[in-house]
Amino acid sequence: MARRIGWADTVVLLGYLLLALWILRDLWADPAGRWLHNPLDQGFFQAMMAHGERVVFHGDAPLHTTRLNAPVGVNLMANTSMLAVSIPLAPVTHLYGPAVTVAVVTTLALAGTAAAWWWLLSRHLVVSRVAAGIGGLWAGFAPGFVAHANGQPNLASGYVAPFIVWQVIRLREPGRIWRGGALLGVLVAVGVFVNEEFLLILAIALGLFTALYAVFTRPPVRAFLAGLAVAALVAGALLAYPLHVQFLGPGHYRGVPFRLDQYATPVASIAAFPRNSLAGSDAVARRLSGGSVLEDATFWGPGICLMVVVAVVLLRRSAAARALALTGLVLLVMSFGSQLRLTRTTSIGPAPLGFTLRVPLLDLVTTPRYALASTTIIGVLLALAADRVRRRGPVPAAPAARIAFWAGLAAALVPVLPLPLRTSAAPPVPPFFAQGIWRSYTQDDRSIVIVPLPAMVSGRDGMRIAALSHLDFPIPRGYFLGPADPPGDNAGTWFPKTRFTVDLLEQVRRTGLVPELTAEQHRSVLADLRYWRAGIVVVLPSAPNGAGLRRVLTQVLGPPLRVGGVTLWRMPAPVGPLRTDRQPPG
Repeated sequence: MARRIGWADTVVLLGYLLLALWILRDLWADPAGRWLHNPLDQGFFQAMMAHGERVVFHGDAPLHTTRLNAPVGVNLMANTSMLAVSIPLAPVTHLYGPAVTVAVVTTLALAGTAAAWWWLLSRHLVVSRVAAGIGGLWAGFAPGFVAHANGQPNLASGYVAPFIVWQVIRLREPGRIWRGGALLGVLVAVGVFVNEEFLLILAIALGLFTALYAVFTRPPVRAFLAGLAVAALVAGALLAYPLHVQFLGPGHYRGVPFRLDQYATPVASIAAFPRNSLAGSDAVARRLSGGSVLEDATFWGPGICLMVVVAVVLLRRSAAARALALTGLVLLVMSFGSQLRLTRTTSIGPAPLGFTLRVPLLDLVTTPRYALASTTIIGVLLALAADRVRRRGPVPAAPAARIAFWAGLAAALVPVLPLPLRTSAAPPVPPFFAQGIWRSYTQDDRSIVIVPLPAMVSGRDGMRIAALSHLDFPIPRGYFLGPADPPGDNAGTWFPKTRFTVDLLEQVRRTGLVPELTAEQHRSVLADLRYWRAGIVVVLPSAPNGAGLRRVLTQVLGPPLRVGGVTLWRMPAPVGPLRTDRQPPG
């Protein structure tokens, strides 16, 4: 089925790119000055893009950084660092900044995923260009993926999956054991450095599909299993050290600090319109699934649900299509979590596959994301059905039935077409950081304590400023996953063990109340600043209760300076060797 890319194909691919740019138009208007719906994750990925630039241009260790959570650092293998993306795009980050790179990554996540599925469909699975274009459109721009484009480009980046799928399919061909298995292993390794959670869900989907297809057709499996063994060996060799760092290295953790099915898929959300679409309603979506736009993994709309049923009927003679449909159904049920819910607050009873939450490895998957695989399968089924109708196969035979199919597909797709993602203005970066004035006030790789201290629920501006400064200086704390209190407690948390100064400043930030500090408390603050190897302490102009924060710090550090739009205090040089990122953790 291989063919050259013609003008029609170029139009389809250009259309994907233009649609992605349309969806992200507000972000592209000012990448460094606009927040998406999820500013915490947006700031995190800006920091990850800055880290990729440091790996390439400064020789930093790729799997661990002390630029965040100084001086201990962050295990980047245990967080979604997207090294397979940040390192190739390091020149973009170097020239234009990490905010632009995040906009590029998110655009390519949507358009690139659509293009990758279009390639697989048009080159290997269907004949009709129209069918391939429809399948790619849904696989890249379905509601769940557009929802994750709100600050989580890793979960919208499904462009590696089609190539993994194709290599798995080709393992059954003669002579593909070594070459095909090795290529599959390399693709799996690349997928790990894009998003491990998505890769695990893909592996589950492929395992289910392969098992069901084998039941329906009973094909020879010896060569297929041998190719998988080669893929496992190659992937294992490439990932042995990174996985060692992830699960045993500094900053490793166990479990996640939230209930996996906290935002499990409600049954009623499956046939509802997505909130960010032509027919969508934010109020309706909130009633069905709550306020988390990010976990709107389904919201396919009633028309798509109907067309999936039509597609399955049209393709009922195909063992592959039946296996695909059942795989999608199983994954959808897995996304229900432990309780079958009609809406976010209305429980029907225990979910059929709720026990999977307790299965090792699966106990790390956020349950609604299983439905993202079901969403992709819908795109493949729609493409296969459209190809059957386009080629005027045995079903349906009547022209009226073909017209009804295309009309129904159009009526299903148009209401769920995505609207541009909404953004809000981020606080301007003070000139102290934007113009690099900070370089005159600290040196020797000492940290800058940005107040409010960056964390899961507060201090997002500090994380963003550090990222937009290319992580040229270390900062204490940050937004990341790490161990609660190692080595005794390695449970995963967003809030590593606090120190006196963290609790003090957080209390003032929340309440505005400024306590009179004792001499012992003065010493505790100074001890924390020495631990962080602070060069300067900076209070941002956007800090809530900033006057209180400045007063409490003045009690300990004396009168501040006002430079470049910030309030700052200089610290004396710390005693002891400096820690850098130049060598990987032991």
